[in-house]
Amino acid sequence: MERSALVEAAEQLTRALDQIAMLPPTPALRREEIKLQVAVITPLLHVKGYAAPETGTAVERARLLIERATALGEPPEDPLLLFSVLYGFWVANLVAFNGEVVRELAVQFLALAEKQKATVPRMIGHRLVGLSLVHRGDIAEGRAHLDRAIKLYDSAQHRPLATRFGQDVGVAILSWKSLSLWQLGHPEGALADTEQAIKLAREIGHAATLMYALTFTTWTHIQCGNYAAASALADEVVAVADERGIVLWRGFGMMNQGQVFSLTGRASDAAQMITSALTLLRSTGTTMWMPLWLSYLTKDYAELGQFDDAWRCIGEAMTTVETTKEKWCEAEIHRTAGEIALMSPAPDTAKAKAYFERALAVAREQQAKSWELRAAMSMARLWSNQGRRQQAHDLLAPVYGWFTEGFDTLDLKEAKALLEQLRP
Repeated sequence: MERSALVEAAEQLTRALDQIAMLPPTPALRREEIKLQVAVITPLLHVKGYAAPETGTAVERARLLIERATALGEPPEDPLLLFSVLYGFWVANLVAFNGEVVRELAVQFLALAEKQKATVPRMIGHRLVGLSLVHRGDIAEGRAHLDRAIKLYDSAQHRPLATRFGQDVGVAILSWKSLSLWQLGHPEGALADTEQAIKLAREIGHAATLMYALTFTTWTHIQCGNYAAASALADEVVAVADERGIVLWRGFGMMNQGQVFSLTGRASDAAQMITSALTLLRSTGTTMWMPLWLSYLTKDYAELGQFDDAWRCIGEAMTTVETTKEKWCEAEIHRTAGEIALMSPAPDTAKAKAYFERALAVAREQQAKSWELRAAMSMARLWSNQGRRQQAHDLLAPVYGWFTEGFDTLDLKEAKALLEQLRP
């Protein structure tokens, strides 16, 4: 596990558990069984998938063993064993996204951690609450929890936790802090966190952590328009995943490759890559981020003239947001729908305006300034084409004026150019 030989680790731990099952039970053996049953969860997270049935069975089995030992008056001496099991339940609900459950489990985890007053569970608890809130669209509050989590992190001291909680905790916190910072309108801070996460992952030399960091920091580069950097990171995660035989991270890497294709004029390649990645990820039980990925596929289908498929995809994205409560990218989904309305053979400006208004309202409610900037640009272009240049300028100018950093990122450069065109 420490060497990220994850397939082999799962096999060896499973063989050990099978041997224990054939031996007469003793308190010492029951303690050993709990340790091994908890240990097998981590490689299964990667090999089978966070939300795969096999992983869920292992987590539930560990919970039952701890419960039985406690009833026998033999509770585990290591409290982190229980927290590893609770993490397993939480992350399954994050990856097969269930917004209500994921928040509830994170809050319960943090409450138990606060009660025990131990640093490691509190650090992980803030990470879990932070991720849960960010994905539900409570981005600023989620970012605050991630800030608290990273303050508790010590790289040297907490490095061994990578084999207990899937990957290095600090790398994971930085990766998600980056995502929240970009949404909140701090692209330079977001990029700084991505660089730190990748640097730390490479220093640690733990392949599972590196695949995690490569996957989720790619997203920030994509949003900032750093497509060459994003493509290199996506290619690397696919290569590492193939070397280790890990389907889950290969799927994430392919999805990131597809998003880059989508944004660099390769709609046909993007549609094929994203569709293949969706199939691969769904085979592991992964549905997290499905609304965002469907919005990219929507754009590709529209550019290929396949508007029935485009509207089907964006409709599925909107429905998924409502049913799962994964609302962090809701503004962008409505903005994309507005753009599709304008690209259609019979452009519907009223429909586009309604979608753009919805995107602006959601972004403002979430304090998601980067999504708001994109929605404001889409609305400004629509109004400009209708001869309402002053109204377009007055909408976009204050949103652009809010930003204090990231002026060399793609969105802000495009916003500046658009404002110059609209200037009275």
